[in-house]
Amino acid sequence: MKTVKAEIIAIGDELLYGQIVDTNSHWISQELDLIGVRVVRRTTVGDNRDDIIEAFSKAEQRADIVLITGGLGPTQDDLTKPLMAEYFNCPIVAFPEAVAAVTSFFQRRGREITPLNILQGHLPSCCTYVPNEVGTAPGMWFEENNTYWMSMPGVPHEMKKLMTDFVIPKLADLYELPVIVHQVIKTVGIGESWLADLIRDWENALPSHIKLAYLPSLGHVKLRLTGFGDDQVLLKNEIQHQIDLVYPQIKDYIYGYNDETLESAIGKLLKKSNKTLALAESCTGGYISHLVTSISGSSAYFQGALVPYHNQFKHEILGVSIATLEEFGAVSEETVIEMSKGIKKLFQSDFGLASSGIAGPDGGTEAKPVGTIWIACAGNGFVETKKLQLTQDRLLNIQLTAVAVLNLLRICFSKK
Repeated sequence: MKTVKAEIIAIGDELLYGQIVDTNSHWISQELDLIGVRVVRRTTVGDNRDDIIEAFSKAEQRADIVLITGGLGPTQDDLTKPLMAEYFNCPIVAFPEAVAAVTSFFQRRGREITPLNILQGHLPSCCTYVPNEVGTAPGMWFEENNTYWMSMPGVPHEMKKLMTDFVIPKLADLYELPVIVHQVIKTVGIGESWLADLIRDWENALPSHIKLAYLPSLGHVKLRLTGFGDDQVLLKNEIQHQIDLVYPQIKDYIYGYNDETLESAIGKLLKKSNKTLALAESCTGGYISHLVTSISGSSAYFQGALVPYHNQFKHEILGVSIATLEEFGAVSEETVIEMSKGIKKLFQSDFGLASSGIAGPDGGTEAKPVGTIWIACAGNGFVETKKLQLTQDRLLNIQLTAVAVLNLLRICFSKK
């Protein structure tokens, strides 16, 4: 079976300047991967004629399919349409159906249509007009130079509609595509190299048509199993068998699969066991609460939170003793123990979580350098603590601490 190769070209100065993040190429890559099309290159190019023409020429040499986003607006800096006409040596002409669609789009919204807007219905004569039902810039499909080309607007929801309704079905008609199945194991609390050591024998024994990728991120490592074949059901069963084999070795670190997040996994644990949670966040500034409450239905298990930055409020609201603060300081195991107990009592929750540390970049000492964080989880009759030694970067420290706190709660469920 032939490997079908695709290249994605994102056009626009705003992408190069960093004013807009190119989420389109990421999304398109994922969608193509699901149908077995291999993306061989993703190119970002500014609004410059020579650069765009060069990108077209190189993409044609590499790919069977070229997918282009952006540069389809009605103004002079939108170069995609005229340059595609130039590249394929065909004139731009009015497409009556496209003109009618643009006109109707403005009429339905009670807006006046301008001559520039009308020109959006003028397309290269050698393209196939692809209606854009949610915008004014039509899609353009070309079959030129033994390559298939699709030009789409840069507006994400417009591009996604054209991809879903036209491009994906079209590619399925044109090619006999392989079956590709992905399954992702989500782990937390173990580094990539330690995880690799732990599962080395299992990894080496994987069948040749199932590949493993390590995908590390902040505090997490994802294990992506990808199977290639002709039978989707068989592949899914084979991959599940491999997950069953490795599970006993890493079960203490697994919190979920595929799109599940740590915060959603924690929510499921709390909801399933009818337990509640409260947070005292000193160095994380409410970030953990943000993660917890980003999950729909979190009101069933989240009691509330405090952000007591000053010692006065750690004492007055949470009941941390003056003696503890004076002897051990705010960043100490003793303090987070009392904070976690205090927040648990204050909000009458089953679990109380606390964080206190030096997020940086200032405030560190020789004894407690920047990145020193203490966290605690108080349950019924126990308190678990952990000391973190993190980085010099404030935001990174906040994010890593949030992961560590939620993971500490996950671990504490065995003692609930």
